[in-house]
Amino acid sequence: MNPMTSNEIRQRFLAFFEKRGHSIIPSASLVPENDPSVLFNTAGMQPLVPYLLGQAHPQGKRLADIQKCVRTVDIDEVGDNTHLTFFEMMGNWSLGDYWKEESINWSYELLTSKDEGFGLDPNRLYVTCFEGEENAPKDTESAEIWKEIFEKNGISGERIYFRPKEKNWWSAGPNGPCGPDTEMFYDLTGELSSGMTLNEYLKADDEQRVVEIWNNVFMQYLSKDGKVVSELPNKNVDTGAGFERMVAVIQGKPNVYETDIFDHILLSLKPNIFKNQKSGRIVADHVRTSVFMINDGVLPSNSDRGYILRRLLRRAYIHAQKIDFDLDQMISVANLIVGHFAYKQTYSFNAENVRDVITKEIEKFKKTLDGGKKAFEKGEDPFVLFTTYGFPIELTIELAKEKGIDIDKDAFDKKFKEHQDLSRAGSEQKFKGGLSGTGEMETKYHTVTHLLHQALRDVLGETVSQKGSNITTERARFDFAFERKMTDEEKQKVEDLVNEKINLKLQVNKTQMKKEDAEKTGAHHFFGEKYPDEVNVYYIGDSLETAYSKEFCGGPHVENTGNLGKFKIVKEEAVSAGVRRIKATLE
Repeated sequence: MNPMTSNEIRQRFLAFFEKRGHSIIPSASLVPENDPSVLFNTAGMQPLVPYLLGQAHPQGKRLADIQKCVRTVDIDEVGDNTHLTFFEMMGNWSLGDYWKEESINWSYELLTSKDEGFGLDPNRLYVTCFEGEENAPKDTESAEIWKEIFEKNGISGERIYFRPKEKNWWSAGPNGPCGPDTEMFYDLTGELSSGMTLNEYLKADDEQRVVEIWNNVFMQYLSKDGKVVSELPNKNVDTGAGFERMVAVIQGKPNVYETDIFDHILLSLKPNIFKNQKSGRIVADHVRTSVFMINDGVLPSNSDRGYILRRLLRRAYIHAQKIDFDLDQMISVANLIVGHFAYKQTYSFNAENVRDVITKEIEKFKKTLDGGKKAFEKGEDPFVLFTTYGFPIELTIELAKEKGIDIDKDAFDKKFKEHQDLSRAGSEQKFKGGLSGTGEMETKYHTVTHLLHQALRDVLGETVSQKGSNITTERARFDFAFERKMTDEEKQKVEDLVNEKINLKLQVNKTQMKKEDAEKTGAHHFFGEKYPDEVNVYYIGDSLETAYSKEFCGGPHVENTGNLGKFKIVKEEAVSAGVRRIKATLE
């Protein structure tokens, strides 16, 4: 019997939880709607934070989804057996509904059931639970549920391990919801089915003979200044598992690159891939990530999300050259991803736009490389070559070897670390809003972006559409599609129009309705993004029909525009081709 395909795994997961009363919600965009703490959604829970904090979800208290995510913190590790920049996260959610008993039993059923689940061998399953600390008790409840499951199914040996806070605890920060988690691990070898002592398990985990495949978080407590102060009145369950890793385990593959998600992409790179296996994997991973970023509206630039995309594409091109590939082959890889059976039933792609963005960026990079090579010939410092020209240190070393020149890699690494530390400090300062983003000023700034969006359309025309936003306690940043610089007169008109609506003290209202009905009202939303069948529409005015502004949105918002203060445009600038940015404050 052939193992399940990635598509079958996807559909089986969603069907499993739909049968158990969960509403299936589509993946949110990679770009967070109202989360200034990160550039991309990095976990399944991120788009659901407002609902985990108490806001009612339009589709109820039981949800399941597969969320697109990007993480680049381990970008230099991409190409090994496990690290990816783009991945999908499977998750099911209880918003004040079921609790540990149902959650753990369903997790076990999903993983082991041959009829409805993934059919994994239960004798290769191990679990961890929270060992407790001064401010939070030991999670014996989860352990007892697991003990009963193992005994009932005849699974023998030691399999339940208590682990400290840094291993089995979740929190959104020092203040807010938090709680223990239980994690499931799977023996990849098939040789550890009789159980293990704690020390044996720790050794097997360290050697990656057992790997984590599922995680159930129980948001049970409220923390203040990092200490548990009380239990939550409404307890939530947040579960998750990396889709690609799960596919690898189910298909019996030693790494994610040998699954059906990647195998036909890598086959397209043969025979050249065998010259440098890691480079082939990097090309496949980085192009895949870039395709999804571009499809969600990200464009290459020198800052923020655009910089990440630029770095990925340039890094992919360098490694493509190592396996004798050029731009045409990178475009071929992009086409394979756009048409991939694992995605085409779930996501819609603007293939032409994806190809166009990649082509323009790589053509630009080729000129950059030429400039870097000329600078190298003139004896430019390798770190300057890297930071100014985007010239990879590996290429600098290769060119230096050809000329019999030694490059001080240690000196470069020292400068690079200093550069990283400065960038990280700046990023922490810049994105200091936290995951929730529900404070008074964040709420005001988020609300005013609704007024700004409509005012821009009134002044500049209806072709204006939102491309992203970033909210902090100090300002709002709003990106929108527009081909040219705004005139001073246009900026003043927009500013005056927003302040006019603020002074009218318009009511901010919310209604819940079917997506197709919401679209008919003319409510603004991100085109190309998938929304659930039921959506929240926030409108500013007396009625939905006469509202000045109406948008698909999750919140948060003020109740009345009179609470916002005076709106002021601080700066208007270009972000990338066809995208402008406004930075604004409230006084």
